[in-house]
Amino acid sequence: MKTIKHGAMAFAVLAAASLPALSQPANVALTVPDAASIPAGPMGDAIKRGKELLSDTRRQLPGNVGNGLNCTNCHLNGGTVAYASPWVGLAGAFPEYRARSGKIISLQERVNDCFQRSMNGKPLAFDSAEMNAILAYMKWLSTGVPAGTNVTGRGFEKIDTALRPDRAHGRAVYAAQCASCHGAEGQGVANPQGGYVFPPVWGKDAFNVGAGMARMYTAAAFVKHNMPLGQGGTLSAQDAVDVAAFFTEQPRPDFPGRAKDWPKGDRPKDAR
Repeated sequence: MKTIKHGAMAFAVLAAASLPALSQPANVALTVPDAASIPAGPMGDAIKRGKELLSDTRRQLPGNVGNGLNCTNCHLNGGTVAYASPWVGLAGAFPEYRARSGKIISLQERVNDCFQRSMNGKPLAFDSAEMNAILAYMKWLSTGVPAGTNVTGRGFEKIDTALRPDRAHGRAVYAAQCASCHGAEGQGVANPQGGYVFPPVWGKDAFNVGAGMARMYTAAAFVKHNMPLGQGGTLSAQDAVDVAAFFTEQPRPDFPGRAKDWPKGDRPKDAR
């Protein structure tokens, strides 16, 4: 009887060892589906509507957006750019554990996180036509990406969080590299038709203090890979940290809900 038990235990250990680690999903290439693959009919209409909502968010959803931003101000080129928080593959990545929430959340909850934080606005109803359209677009972008995998370039580029910021140098970097688009006072460049040609990075129409972009190292990672627009990768990691330290500490809307963030006690050092 002991032999049988030991044999069964050994078999179980071997079987478990052969399984992939769920905490380390495999990576696949970021591939954007051809627009010609959008189907005709209601599903295709929803996909196109989802892209419109995410690209023209402030005007399309004025009751849910409390600042001057569109989703694609950070999720560049319709959420298709690596290391600019692309939406490719997200449909199969959620539900997912999020340390900031301290729990497993749905993709709908993640979308609403952005509406409440980055857009300083109000959440969408989970069963609304607008939420379904956004999910339809993200699902289409995820065509061919196996569930449980990450696309290469998901989120932002890694940056050395041991780098110490120099805010005075960051101010100089901002003036030289950022102010021409985002304004000397971070106010952005307004569009005569409404909204902004280039988004504000602080002030009342910018993301609030609960947004990921309000964190110095998160903002630095985005800046390092993507800014100045069209010249991503030209700033050093130190320059990116310095300029992020400068603009993330500028005045912006508050987010009272941030008091409940990281309930497990693993709050990052750059959290606002």
